Amino acid sequence: MKFSTKTRYGIRAMIEIASDSSGNGVLQKDIARNQEISNKYLDHIIAALKASNLICNVKGKKSGYILSRPAGEISVYDIHNAFENGICVIDCVGLNVHCENNGSCSAQIFWKGLNNVVLEYFKNTSLQQLLDKKNELQLVS
Repeated sequence: MKFSTKTRYGIRAMIEIASDSSGNGVLQKDIARNQEISNKYLDHIIAALKASNLICNVKGKKSGYILSRPAGEISVYDIHNAFENGICVIDCVGLNVHCENNGSCSAQIFWKGLNNVVLEYFKNTSLQQLLDKKNELQLVS
């Protein structure tokens, strides 16, 4: 199982935005520089995060980005869903997939269980927890 670059960079961008305490928001060029993401690629990530109502501009188009709600209320699953619908560790456990062995395959039961573990981990991990971990790591280094 592999998560998309948009999801991975989206999480990093959200941590960057959540880290700002200035009240002015974080400029896209600063996110791009600090996270080493091309500004052009970051355009797509920012657009998806805005469309999902996870971030907004502070004062208008050319201003910095802030979270649309507190970091503790945004899950990693919310961020992931800005780019992809749901989580599926293997095709046969997908929502709209018909497997001929459905109901008679013990391997499928394993994959569904793993999928549920990953899904719950994403849902139960908040952006605030990631921000707290970032702050802990900065204290150590």
